[in-house]
Amino acid sequence: MDVVNDYMQHLYASGLYPDKFICHQKQGNLVEIEEQATGKHHKVLTFCTNDVLGLAQAEPVKQAAIESILQYGTSNSSCSVLSGRIDLHRQLEAEISAFKHLPHTHLFLNAWMALQALMDGFCHLAVPVPGFEHTRETLIFTDVLNHGCIISAVVNASNRSGKMFSHSPNVRVKAYRHCDMDDLARKVRRYARPGDRIMVVSDAVFSMDGDVVPLPKMLDILEHYPGSVVVMDEAHASGAIGSKGEGIYDHFGITPQSVIDRGIVPLIMTTFSKFAGSAGAAISAPNRELIDLLDVSPTSIGTISLPPPVTAAALESIRQVRQRPDLVATLQSNTRYLRSRLIEAGFDAIGETNVIPVILPSELKPKPFARCLMEEFGLWVSPIWFIAKPRLRITANALHTHAEMDQLVEAMIAVREKLCGSVVQYTA
Repeated sequence: MDVVNDYMQHLYASGLYPDKFICHQKQGNLVEIEEQATGKHHKVLTFCTNDVLGLAQAEPVKQAAIESILQYGTSNSSCSVLSGRIDLHRQLEAEISAFKHLPHTHLFLNAWMALQALMDGFCHLAVPVPGFEHTRETLIFTDVLNHGCIISAVVNASNRSGKMFSHSPNVRVKAYRHCDMDDLARKVRRYARPGDRIMVVSDAVFSMDGDVVPLPKMLDILEHYPGSVVVMDEAHASGAIGSKGEGIYDHFGITPQSVIDRGIVPLIMTTFSKFAGSAGAAISAPNRELIDLLDVSPTSIGTISLPPPVTAAALESIRQVRQRPDLVATLQSNTRYLRSRLIEAGFDAIGETNVIPVILPSELKPKPFARCLMEEFGLWVSPIWFIAKPRLRITANALHTHAEMDQLVEAMIAVREKLCGSVVQYTA
């Protein structure tokens, strides 16, 4: 522990350690928070929540969670393969399958576990079966800016739990430049060998850059490798992009079935913590066999199933999205408005989705900038300074008003002028 203690003291002194806040009350986008270090309270207007459609506080969603507790209790207390499931699990899987246009779905506690189970199952076939020999290697391609849950799963895919329980062939992982389909095509040609099981995995919307994967070009590449698998992590795409909020396929006006018709296997990971007012994740697939395979992966066998209130909240949220396209339209309208206002004010707002990263000049540090917004203007945005290129990470949601977004932009202009004055020139 001496090494840990010494390291943490240096981390605290460096200013890299993040500030911690405790939320006491939420009403729409107004949040009462407490600074954990000082006990100081602030009432702030948040632009850092991932509750993009406001469903975490919607009455039908809250009521569904309450009713599930009354019927099933607060927990299932075991994994589904040992103690069964509740009917809400089956309903949620069916709702997601309809939402994502893939017939089979498997639930998980979170995205990290979902992807670990996928690697265990797909790469290593989970558990050895007498009389079956697994001989084909897996070749995985991953975007260099993929979310940590993807990176964690794929970089360890060759020695995950499935590997320990069987004698699987090798898993090779290759990274390609961010959203660079020319680089992906070159690397597939370079590294793919006859007999390889090819998988490409990517965020649909990138959580720190707010941009969208060029899926059509990716599919054009994979069409030359029949049987290849494309995995879309739709954490920031579900409910946010596409005319119906269905995610990346809806955004580009294509269907998973059209991908299947081209000889490619589409897998979609849906998470519930952003658009669906809840927590947890799911993987959807075109074939029952893959979903059944995930059932016998060590991750599924050793993990409790989704608690009833979490399941009910996600289920009702997805139903709300499918029944109320106005929620998605409002979110997308707010996104366009806030982006345009920031750009007009001379801020470098990158990406194209409701995740709006603002890259600051080197003279401006994200942490002091965000602190000034909070203390002087009652506005809460996320400063990013140690997990990506320094920036402010702003998220628009369906509950924001134009007046609130104007308030944010005007405050950011004031903070910019206060912290650096006229030494930095901005161009609209």
